[in-house]
Amino acid sequence: MTTISYRTADVDGFKVFYRETGAAGSPKLLLLHGFPSAGHMFRDLIPLLADRFHIIAPDLPGFGNSDMPARETFTYTFDRITDVIDRFTEVVGFDRYAVYVFDYGAPTGFRLAMKHPERITAIISQNGNAYDEGLSDGWTPIRAYWEDPSQANRDTLRSLLAPETTIWQYTHGVADPAKVSPDGYSLDNFYLARPGAHEVQLDLFGDYKSNVALYPRFQQYFRTHKPPFLAIWGKNDPFFLPPGAEAFKRDIPNAIVQFLDTGHFALETHAAEVAAAIRDFFPR
Repeated sequence: MTTISYRTADVDGFKVFYRETGAAGSPKLLLLHGFPSAGHMFRDLIPLLADRFHIIAPDLPGFGNSDMPARETFTYTFDRITDVIDRFTEVVGFDRYAVYVFDYGAPTGFRLAMKHPERITAIISQNGNAYDEGLSDGWTPIRAYWEDPSQANRDTLRSLLAPETTIWQYTHGVADPAKVSPDGYSLDNFYLARPGAHEVQLDLFGDYKSNVALYPRFQQYFRTHKPPFLAIWGKNDPFFLPPGAEAFKRDIPNAIVQFLDTGHFALETHAAEVAAAIRDFFPR
């Protein structure tokens, strides 16, 4: 049995909820979730790695059980989210760690790596993009909002926050949707239904353009520091395409790239395969 603790850290007055397991002396592994999820997306992976790692999985600001302050008092940008998670790692004593990034967790984790390259022991990217060729046509309506942040273009994106869209994100590209538990997307939809949550997420849709603008800097970090890198990808992802995974080898020739026959939320169907790849990737 794996014992998982559920804690809340005070990060300069900002409450960050996180899951923690593993021995304190084990190699540290930081798990960063994506949209529209929270640390609960790692619920199947964590027990499979707890014997090897000291694991912490925070809910990003505005997500899950972490604080979601009013937009008037907190600017919902990826820079700001990274600032909070950066301080969070210091508060919980993660001074040197590997990072698992997914979706929104990727631009957050890559910002951390650029800021503190000496702290990063390895990177696992599961459908976490850093290359233009990894962006599908599914980003077209969001790109339109980047180019013209009008209310009309903002309102067009509200369909991406609908409950049925969340379910689609979980099941698209999955060979057998019956293998996808309703627990994950139901909890995500609960969080999305909170007052003010839609506006927060629309702000982050708009700010995602800052991540694309940073792709050249992320890539320069990869070329310069060449961290041990595993890209493990649900190959049927409708948002982040397989060429985005393959592109990591351009800057990190020794990167390992592995594809899984599933969609965006690969852990819902392939947690055991992802855990096995991570265990193989890291030396004991």
